[in-house]
Amino acid sequence: MKIAIAGGGPGGLYFATLMKQLDPAHDITVWERNAPDDTFGFGVVFSDETLDGIDNADTVFSAAMARRFARWTDIDIHYGGTTTTVGGQGFAAMSRKELLRLLQERCRALGVTVLYSTPAPDTELLRSTHDLVVAADGLNSAVRQTYAEVFSPTLDHRRNKYMWLGTDRVFEAFQFFVKQTQWGTMQVHGYPYSDGGSTFIVEMHEDVWRKAGFDVTEDTHFPPGVSDEQAVRRLAELFPEVLAGHELLTNNSKWLSFTTVRNARWHHGTTVLIGDAAHTAHFSIGSGTKLAMEDSLALAACLHEQPRVESALAAYEAERRPVVESTQRAAQASLEWFENIGAYAGQDPVQFSFNLLTRSRRITYDNLRARDADFADRVDAVFASSHNLPSVAPAMFQPHHLGSMRLENRIVVSPMDMYTAVDGVPGEFHLVHLGSRAMGGPGLVMTEMVCVSPEGRITPGCTGLWNDEQRDSWERVVSFVHSNSNARIGVQIGHSGRKGSTRLMWEGIDDPLESGNWEVVGPSPLPYGKGSQIPRELTRADMDRITAEFVDAARRGAAAGFDLLELHCAHGYLLSSFLSPAANLRTDEYGGSLENRLRYPLEVFDAVRAVWPHERPMSVRISATDWLPEGNTVEEAVDIARSFAAHGADAIDVSSGQVAKDERPVYGRSYQTPFADRIRQEIGAATGITVIAVGAISSYDDVNTILLAGRADLCALGRTHLYDPHWTLHAAAEQEYRGAAALWPLPFRAGRRKPPSARTDAVRPRLSLLRADEPDNRHVHLRWTPHRDQEPVA
Repeated sequence: MKIAIAGGGPGGLYFATLMKQLDPAHDITVWERNAPDDTFGFGVVFSDETLDGIDNADTVFSAAMARRFARWTDIDIHYGGTTTTVGGQGFAAMSRKELLRLLQERCRALGVTVLYSTPAPDTELLRSTHDLVVAADGLNSAVRQTYAEVFSPTLDHRRNKYMWLGTDRVFEAFQFFVKQTQWGTMQVHGYPYSDGGSTFIVEMHEDVWRKAGFDVTEDTHFPPGVSDEQAVRRLAELFPEVLAGHELLTNNSKWLSFTTVRNARWHHGTTVLIGDAAHTAHFSIGSGTKLAMEDSLALAACLHEQPRVESALAAYEAERRPVVESTQRAAQASLEWFENIGAYAGQDPVQFSFNLLTRSRRITYDNLRARDADFADRVDAVFASSHNLPSVAPAMFQPHHLGSMRLENRIVVSPMDMYTAVDGVPGEFHLVHLGSRAMGGPGLVMTEMVCVSPEGRITPGCTGLWNDEQRDSWERVVSFVHSNSNARIGVQIGHSGRKGSTRLMWEGIDDPLESGNWEVVGPSPLPYGKGSQIPRELTRADMDRITAEFVDAARRGAAAGFDLLELHCAHGYLLSSFLSPAANLRTDEYGGSLENRLRYPLEVFDAVRAVWPHERPMSVRISATDWLPEGNTVEEAVDIARSFAAHGADAIDVSSGQVAKDERPVYGRSYQTPFADRIRQEIGAATGITVIAVGAISSYDDVNTILLAGRADLCALGRTHLYDPHWTLHAAAEQEYRGAAALWPLPFRAGRRKPPSARTDAVRPRLSLLRADEPDNRHVHLRWTPHRDQEPVA
C-alpha cells in the first residue's frame, strides 16, 4: 500500500511503524509541519493495559519506552491543609520529547519517510495518489475540516481554563493540589515523567480565572512556541508551597479551554481520522497520546486483517468507537466535576479525596478497597462519623431520616408504571409487585405514578386515587408492606398532561389510543411529539379543578396509610410541562420566566402539603435537564429544587428528560447522578433536604460509591428491582452484611446465604514446599524515587 499520514505526532508515527512491521513493502510518508525537536508538552501517562498492547505489537519499541519510565502507584491529594495518600493505582509516565524521539528513531530504522517542517499536501491530491490517507493532524485537523460535511464534527468548548506547564521539582507520585483562594478554587494536576521533571497543569473555572485577573492577556496573540510569561510568573507566586523552591518550566504554555471533539463518522472513502482529529478526552482521566496510539494499533490491525481498505476502516471504527465513547463519557464526568470543584469545598478531606478519585465513575469503592484497603476503611469511618452513626457498615445499609421518617437503609424502589390497573384500581398484580419488592429489603418502596383523575391517566392501565374503591385497594397494599417488611411505602401522584390518552407501553409507548381516547391538556397547545395529540391549553378554572383533584388524591393517599407522598413534576407530565420552557409558551403569569413557570406547580404543592399529614414527609420528582436546546438545564433544576425546598419539600428525587420526543439524552452508567450531586452540593447543606439519585444505577458498588462521595442521600433503582425483587437482600449477602438494615422475612431466612456454585466448596491442597511471602496490599505504596532501586516503601 501507498500510505499518506498527515501529522507526525505519536499517533501518526506509531501507526507508520506498525504498518511497516506488518509489511515492509508499504510505502509510507509522514508530513509534519513542525521540526523534529519542536515538541510541545511535558509528560505522557500510560495505563498498564495500553503498555501491554504496545509490548505485544512492538517489543523493541516497548523495551525502549520501559527504560525511560517513571513508575509509581500513589496519588497524593492536598486539600484543606491535609495530605491524603491513596495507593495501588499503577502509573507509568515518560517525557513526551523522549517518546517522539524514540518513534522518530523507529521510523528511520524501519524505512518510513518523515518530512519535517512540511505541511501535508492538499487532501484531495493525497487521496488521488495514495491508497490510504490517515489524518493524525490533531485537535484542529485540516483534513477533518475539509470533509466536515461527512465527518460531522461537534466541538464542545468547556468552561475551565488550564495551562500546561512543567517543573524541575520531581514529584514522587501523582499530585492533586487543591487551593482555596480569595477568587475561588484552583487546582494543580502534577506527575513525574523522568528523574529531572514533572508535568504541572494549573486549572480553574473561568469565573475564578477572571476574578484573579488572568484575563489580562486574553486578547494577546501568542505565536506557536511562545508562552504567557506574565501568567507563569503569577502562578509561581500563587503556588510556592507546591513548587517548594523549584521553577516552573514553559513550553508553548498559555491559557486554554478544553475542547471535546466528537465526530459522527471517522472515515470517508480511503481517508480516516485518528487521535485528536477524531476525538478528545479531558486530560484529567488520561492521555490523548494514549488514545491516539491505541487508535493506531487498532487501525493497523484492521488493515492487516481485512481484504479492502474500506472494510478495514469500517472495522476500525466499529472496534474503536465504543472504547472511545466509553472513555469520553468518563472524561465528561471528570471534567464537569473539576468545573464544579468549588462546590465540594466543605467536604471532609477523606471524603473529598474519595469523591475526587471516583469522579469519572470508572473507579468505585470496591476498586479502591482492592487497591488500598486502609483508605477504604477511613472512608467508611468518616461517613459513619459525619452522619452520627454508631457503627461502620456498607453505606447503603446505614439508616437515613427523610424528614421525620426513619429509613432502615438508603435503597429506594423507584416508581415504575405497570399499566395493569382496571378503572384505576390497583389489583392483585400490584399487591404482589410492591409486596415482593418490599420483602426484598429496600428502605422505601414507591408506587407508580398514581393519577389524580381519569383524564390524568397516561394509559387506560394506570392506577388512580380519584375514588374510594381505589383508596381501599391501595390500603390493602400498604398494609401488606407494613406487616411483612421493614420498608416504608410512598405514593407518587401526578397528572399525565399532554402525555395522556396513550396505548399501553408494550402496545406502542407514547402512541395515541386508537379508540376510547380522552382530551389531553397542557400549559400550551404543543404536542409531546410528532403524532401526539395536541393538548388544550388550560384555563384558570381548569387549573383550580386539577389542583382540587391533587388535594383529593392526597387525602385518600393519607387515609390509605402511605408513609410518604411524592409530587410528580418530571418526565413531561402536566406539572413538568409547566416547568419546561420547551412545553410552556404561556404569556400570562404562569409562563415565561422560571419564577412564572414554577408558579402553578408550587400552588399544587402548597395545596397538597396543606392536607398531607404534617408528620409524614413529601418529596418532589423533577427532570433536572430536558435534554433539549430550548429546555431546562441543571442550573434551572437547582433553582427549581430550591423553590420546592423553601415550600416545605423534604426530598428531591432527581431524574431527567422525557419532556419531548425529540430529546437527546446522553445515557451511561449512573448518568443522572451528577444532577443529583449538583443539587445536593448547592442546596442540601443549606436546607437539609434529602436528595435522591436515580437512573442506570444497578450495582451495590455504584450505590455505595455515590453515597460515600456525598453525591446523594438515597439511591433509587427501578429496572434492577424488576430483574431481582430481592436485590437489596442479595446485596447484603454479597457484602456479608447482617443487621437491622437488611432483615430477611422469617420464612425466607434460611436462604440468606448465597448458594454455592460449581466448585466453590472445593478445599485446595497445599502444593508448595515453601510458602511464598505475599505482599500486604494494605500497607504498600510505590513512589517515584529517581536514582534508587524501585522497591515498595511502607
